[in-house]
Amino acid sequence: MTYPWGDGRRFNSYKRFLVQQFGTRAQKLTIDAGFTCPNRDGTVGTGGCSYCLNDAFNPSYCKPEKSVRQQLEEGIGFHQNRYRRAQVYLAYFQAFSNTYAPLEKLKDVYQPALQHPQIKGLIVGTRPDCMDEEKLDFFAELQKKMFVSIEYGVESCHDETLQRINRGHAFACAQEMIAKTAQRHIHCAAHFIYGLPGETPAMWLDDLHIINRLPINGIKFHQLQIIKNTRMQEEYVNNPADFYTFTQDSYVDFIVKITENLNPDFVIERFAGEVPPRFLYINQWGLERYDVVLQKIEKRMAQLDTWQGKNIC
Repeated sequence: MTYPWGDGRRFNSYKRFLVQQFGTRAQKLTIDAGFTCPNRDGTVGTGGCSYCLNDAFNPSYCKPEKSVRQQLEEGIGFHQNRYRRAQVYLAYFQAFSNTYAPLEKLKDVYQPALQHPQIKGLIVGTRPDCMDEEKLDFFAELQKKMFVSIEYGVESCHDETLQRINRGHAFACAQEMIAKTAQRHIHCAAHFIYGLPGETPAMWLDDLHIINRLPINGIKFHQLQIIKNTRMQEEYVNNPADFYTFTQDSYVDFIVKITENLNPDFVIERFAGEVPPRFLYINQWGLERYDVVLQKIEKRMAQLDTWQGKNIC
């Protein structure tokens, strides 16, 4: 069976999207350019998001004391050994908020990636309150020369949750900036976390009524992982009943249900997060890598004969 996105996979995959975009396999190179966030430096708060420890998410070669050029070269070397078929590379500015600076400084930071002969696209992870019209106009102009994608950390549709995790902005801020990004026809993705305190699976399924109407191109899902030495760990220790925690099997069943109720136009860029076990306060998933979890999700979808958007009328 061929699904609406054009292949036999049961969800609208990021791998398919990139091959369609570039005609070959494309590999993201993660970069830590030394940015911070407005909820860290005192602009809107201090301490950052309560769940966040960026060292848990960055590859070993990705260090802010290294230049952007050095991180790109080391990333290419790493991935050439791991993914020998990769011919196209995308510079992925991931750590913290990568538009949190004046535009002229951003241009200087991005320049080594824009000038690198093997870099064919720019992916920028940021917060919606760190974007503005001037920066969006810059990205709109840049996309005439190369692929550009903006990834917004939305995390939750619920303002009470966003306040509780010290996010520093409301959901309406994300809605507004996603709309402005879409108006400029810039590829846009949104990130959501399942498992934040005070929320439940019933709420997350109901949130799809809102999420499915967002003018986004891609979406990322991430199960909450309790990272050592974060305020989220302290909150979990003090109030474990406030958290809905997934086993791997229960998450697979849940994310399949999310997927069959998800807008089929959205490219699913990621179904789950992956953190080295040494960073985890609790590790209910053992040592299995994301690829194994993805295989389980696809196997479960096949068992249920379901696919992305199946339940949308």
